[in-house]
Amino acid sequence: MGLIGEVLLLPFAPVRGSAWAIRQVLREAERIYYDPATVRAELARLEEDLEAGEITEEEFDRREDELLDRLEIALRSGETKGNGTGR
Repeated sequence: MGLIGEVLLLPFAPVRGSAWAIRQVLREAERIYYDPATVRAELARLEEDLEAGEITEEEFDRREDELLDRLEIALRSGETKGNGTGR
């Protein structure tokens, strides 16, 4: 982009900076959400809640399925990243 383009887009610099920051926050949130260690910790907590009687068996099954889906995605993503094709 030339000098004229940069000058014309200068008023939008704060918006571009904000968009970059939002992308970084979303990327980090997604990394944490799909982190296998995070998912396993949530599974352990879920089992504790079931044993303590804080949730029903049906609620446990539903949430466990969601967490196992996340774990599968995380592990599949890790394999993809490991072979150089990225995500």
